[in-house]
Amino acid sequence: MITALLLFWLSIVGIQLIYIFFVYTKTAFYRHPDRNYAVLSYNSADYYSESDDQQGVTVIVCARNELANLKELLPLLNNQDYPTFEVLVMDDRSTDGTYAYLENDIPELSRVRVIRIDKEHQHVTPKKYALTIAIKKARYPTVLLTDADCRPASLNWLSEMTEPLIFGSKDITIGFSPYEYYPGLLNLLIRSETLFTAIQYFSLALSGRPYMGVGRNMAYRADLFFANKGFYTHMNVVGGDDDLFINEVATRSNTFVCLAPDTFVWSKPKTTWADWRQQKRRHLNVGKHYKTGNKVRLGLLIGSHVLSWAVALVVGLLVLVHALHWYSFSSDEWLLLLVGTGFFILRQLAFWAIVGRISHRLAHTVHWSFIPFMDLLIAVYYGLAGLKTLFNRRKKQIYWR
Repeated sequence: MITALLLFWLSIVGIQLIYIFFVYTKTAFYRHPDRNYAVLSYNSADYYSESDDQQGVTVIVCARNELANLKELLPLLNNQDYPTFEVLVMDDRSTDGTYAYLENDIPELSRVRVIRIDKEHQHVTPKKYALTIAIKKARYPTVLLTDADCRPASLNWLSEMTEPLIFGSKDITIGFSPYEYYPGLLNLLIRSETLFTAIQYFSLALSGRPYMGVGRNMAYRADLFFANKGFYTHMNVVGGDDDLFINEVATRSNTFVCLAPDTFVWSKPKTTWADWRQQKRRHLNVGKHYKTGNKVRLGLLIGSHVLSWAVALVVGLLVLVHALHWYSFSSDEWLLLLVGTGFFILRQLAFWAIVGRISHRLAHTVHWSFIPFMDLLIAVYYGLAGLKTLFNRRKKQIYWR
């Protein structure tokens, strides 16, 4: 029994080491490829023809009752450094004065265009309907997505996120969206989970297995959307306008990973546990609709992370019980125990070093000194989330997305 437990511990820690050294390092040491189309400046006539709408971009923001956020965001979008683009705001049944503001109070925001949605449609979730209409009405063939509570890090966000699509051969660009720092455990958990999720989808994409992006910072060609029939296969699933769509259409060759700091889009985090749990329930519900291969890879990644800590706790308690009762291990058990402990320590140090490097390049999302605590925090979070998903089969209420 003890031998089997120690062998199991060795195997799951081994899986973790494989992911850390051969998958996570893809993001830790990633360098943007040289791009010939980025040599010239946007002011060069050879680089860009303003009469060529094929090089234009439509920035899409779907919003419901986001008046305060839109007042901050729209000037930042309107002033992006790019020759031809529009900002298309989808006002989905707002009741806080959003539409009146967009119609009457933004004459200086010449790039902004507004479409009002007046009713909800039963056959599709509200945000997917708003996005579908926006992409159909977009003036330009490349769409760049963000949310009302987001803020691009620079005026180069639009140009750098869309370069691989407009001047390269890619169909999708996935970017990073960190959360703002607030004091407290909830904010640390949010930032830790955001960083860990980014490590997963960036590293797997760089390994040739793209499976998701975040709708707060993502671009793709409109014709890719229509060729896939939009959100048809998951139009009644709450959420998934970003990750389920990318899960269906992303490939090794058509997806570009953008880690340039100028392309980060900062988001406002939830500030109450209730709001955050609601958000996470929706995200966890979406994961079950991923392709089988994606679910297997993520299951091994997350499952081995959780179990490496859980089994380490069991092994520690086992050693304590043996010490208290003067029980002895066999020589084979001692050998496995020493090897397992060594592998576990190696795994902790490797996680600290590699994830710390990734966090540094991803806007210092989690301070390096907190990485070991983040490691344990993520294991507890995913462990509890997995148990809750396993035992909770209640029908969830549909919220606006």
